Amino acid sequence: MESNLYVPCPISTFKTVNMVLVLTASAGGDEAAAVFNAALGNLLGVIISPMLILIYVGVKGSIDLMNLFTKLMLIIFVPILVGQLVVKLFKSVGAFATRHKKTFKSIQEYALVYTVYTVFCKTFMKGAPSTPLNIIIMIAVELIMISVTMVLAWYSLRLLYKSHPEMRIMGLFGCTHKSIAVGIPLISTIYESSPYLGLYTLPLLIWHPAQLILGTALVPSLSRFLEREKNKDPTALAEAESDVV
Repeated sequence: MESNLYVPCPISTFKTVNMVLVLTASAGGDEAAAVFNAALGNLLGVIISPMLILIYVGVKGSIDLMNLFTKLMLIIFVPILVGQLVVKLFKSVGAFATRHKKTFKSIQEYALVYTVYTVFCKTFMKGAPSTPLNIIIMIAVELIMISVTMVLAWYSLRLLYKSHPEMRIMGLFGCTHKSIAVGIPLISTIYESSPYLGLYTLPLLIWHPAQLILGTALVPSLSRFLEREKNKDPTALAEAESDVV
């Protein structure tokens, strides 16, 4: 299933939607719910994340929140809005985007790589206080966080969607997914004057492939779980759940 959301901007804001959708579809989960969950999470993250960062980090001094949100709107929301209006008002644009979808996707991916590259160049030109041990610890912590979150989501959704295994599968994949295409502009806007901007983006760059690797490893077990659930065999279902988690 392909998404028909076309955004004529340098970065594919809904890139994570595709990843969640592919994993959910591969395991037989609810694809429509996966798209909605990922898209809504990305949009809410733009509003909630700056506030949470200020609360957790305890930033001192005066911060112009209105200016911050204005920049986020211009970087993230405005390109999406303009793209959707152009596609809706000019049918030929939508048809052109459909014919050249692979080309646009490649351009978006290269633009994202270039953005990440420039962020890290800026950081290492000014020097970075991090050590290899710090990065290894961060990777280990992120893997633990993803695993714990997925386990909690799996058993929590068991209570909410006991008779809807497709929703449980969707929730398992969607509970941890974060978008690089939204996260990079978000972090860059909040910490645009920091010399350690590259280090602040590094956890997101590790989180993204880690969730993909873990999610792909779970697809076969989830597919067996769904098949046994459809067969309505309680014993087989219990065995399948033990395979997943």
